[in-house]
Amino acid sequence: MKVKCHQKDLALALNLVNRAVSTNTTLPVLNNILIKAQGKKIYFSATNLEVAITYFIEADILNEGAITVPAKLITNYISLIKEDEINLKLDERGTTLDIKTAFSHTKIKGIDSSEFPVIPEIQKGEQFTIKSSLFLQAINQTSFSASMNLARPILTGILFQFEKDKVVMVATDSYRLSEKKVPILTNVSKDSNYIIPVKTIIELGKILGGFENDDVECQLSKNQIAFSVQNLRILSRLIEGVFPDYKKIIPDDGKTNVTLNTQDFIMAVKKVSLFAEETNNNIKINVTNDGKLILSTSETQIGEGVTEIEAIVKGENNQVAVNAQYLLDILAHINDENIQLIIDNKLSPITIHPAQKAKDYTHVIMPLKF
Repeated sequence: MKVKCHQKDLALALNLVNRAVSTNTTLPVLNNILIKAQGKKIYFSATNLEVAITYFIEADILNEGAITVPAKLITNYISLIKEDEINLKLDERGTTLDIKTAFSHTKIKGIDSSEFPVIPEIQKGEQFTIKSSLFLQAINQTSFSASMNLARPILTGILFQFEKDKVVMVATDSYRLSEKKVPILTNVSKDSNYIIPVKTIIELGKILGGFENDDVECQLSKNQIAFSVQNLRILSRLIEGVFPDYKKIIPDDGKTNVTLNTQDFIMAVKKVSLFAEETNNNIKINVTNDGKLILSTSETQIGEGVTEIEAIVKGENNQVAVNAQYLLDILAHINDENIQLIIDNKLSPITIHPAQKAKDYTHVIMPLKF
């Protein structure tokens, strides 16, 4: 292998694929990035055997070839190079990468490319296209509700439920639930469900921040999904199993419907939550039909908190206790000026919507005892 490329392109490629590098000590090659020169492109790949990321750049390819090199070392080294043009050359044995610029020359020992796992191609399956900006928003608005507890693997994933011209993304840890409906640019051929690991989706969200003006192409098979945008491709396994029937959890209606300013509610929750640490973030919501919402905590060793805010209340007086941090997590991802809070009784889940687009974005929080 002998190639010429630009430092900026090389650094970007290495930083992107680094997100899939493994820390596995039993398979050292997984700590490496595969660099493969072919045709007029250099391909960079990394995998932890659950997620694989591949990115390519245009380059001047004098000789084709491939090697795997330590991800952290080469990424850090390339980031320190100030010159624009970089020459990469593989030694005759194929295990050492020579990196040369106008003012520096170094060699990095690697592992033969034949030892790197083969990254599979997606078998024929469902395909769809989605706007990156909408996808990124949906990821941010759902992923925080997924579980990180491997005791229930199915809940460590996000449900992708395809319905003709949209995908419904759902995440839950059994204490809270987030549902986001997102339009897709290409209709799916049939309604179908897939569960994608939340860790994959979170990494995808971090990457999509640099591609907000692009469309994301997605390919699905029975056990894998691939996301492609510009020169980037992310391949992930799917989680097997049946996602809980979450629609049964979302209340159809409630005895009390409250509309209030989002920022006022956030500030009120933050105030009373300062006194809720000793009660596992348990705060009480008291709604009166004369237009008041009162947040309070039980008395603790450091005191107690009570905050009142104005609201538009329809229905009965009501009260419920919830986890303050769960409320703040949700409110941080609602961009509308006002929100709707639906309460049935103190034993039923509460529902939170943005006031303007209530059907597109739904949160549910399970109640606490008080």
